[in-house]
Amino acid sequence: MVKILCNIYRSPKEEGMYLYVDRKTDLEPVPEELLRRFGKPVLAMTMALTPEKKLARADASRVLEMIDEQGFYLQMPPRPEECMQEIRNKNTFF
Repeated sequence: MVKILCNIYRSPKEEGMYLYVDRKTDLEPVPEELLRRFGKPVLAMTMALTPEKKLARADASRVLEMIDEQGFYLQMPPRPEECMQEIRNKNTFF
């Protein structure tokens, strides 16, 4: 089983944008251009990340795959239509 300690940073410039990185290398693999656009990263949390972990807006397996391949995973803010669908789903009564 793949398991890493993952630092998760939020962007001060864009609500809902997060960077996931391996705690061992932290922000070192993240390109400078991306960091400029992202803004000064603010540590949101550190967690043990496994493929089975439930994440709010990302697939843990995909996050781990991207961290392994490029050293980081960038989570973009949800599109407005995705937000509206989530609200509709929560407001649906069964």
